[in-house]
Amino acid sequence: MARSRKAAPTRSAKTAAKKKAAPMKRKAASQARAARPARKAAKKAKKAARKAAPKKAQAVPALYGSITPHLVVSPAAAAIEFYTRAFGAKPGLVMDGPGGVIMHAELRIGDSVVMLADEQPPMGPGPQTRKTPKNLGGTSFGVMHYVKDVDAAFAKAVAAGATGVMPPADMFWGDRFGQVEDPFGHVWSLATHKQDLTAKQMKQAAMQAGPPPAPPEAPTA
Repeated sequence: MARSRKAAPTRSAKTAAKKKAAPMKRKAASQARAARPARKAAKKAKKAARKAAPKKAQAVPALYGSITPHLVVSPAAAAIEFYTRAFGAKPGLVMDGPGGVIMHAELRIGDSVVMLADEQPPMGPGPQTRKTPKNLGGTSFGVMHYVKDVDAAFAKAVAAGATGVMPPADMFWGDRFGQVEDPFGHVWSLATHKQDLTAKQMKQAAMQAGPPPAPPEAPTA
């Protein structure tokens, strides 16, 4: 038995169907155009609400590292000026305290932040000490500062008023390294990394280098 085939719609039938569907399409297009302002307004309101909502604070602020040194220096205002000249520091936040002291200040040196403050009485309970190294008679704290040219950085710091503690020299761990003491008693280690070495290579180089050079003697009166 032969299968029956559906008759293909004629051209006139197609034309009639299109004419019948045209008003519905125009109506849908008109409704879509009418809804556009409302959609735009809703999108704009949602965006404004996101901006107005309080942002969650980052655990580590964007401009800070996980560890930030804090120096006690007096007078802090003079220290800010010195670090600007000696290390190219860029002053940031400065909080003045009673009696003209600086309670807190921040400097940006390279890609790092250094905090500092004037000497102040202990804040809160506990054995907190806020004295400069000179008034403590020494310090167990130092700052390591990597630079592109340690020899130039050493000379610049000394010219600004630092005291040379150790002239730059090539060290067994792969750095060219030197030290200066700032006018406030803090020791800054300056270094330029020269080569990557393994722990074994460092140990061998240390044995070949021998003891470190003695610091220069203080001038006699």
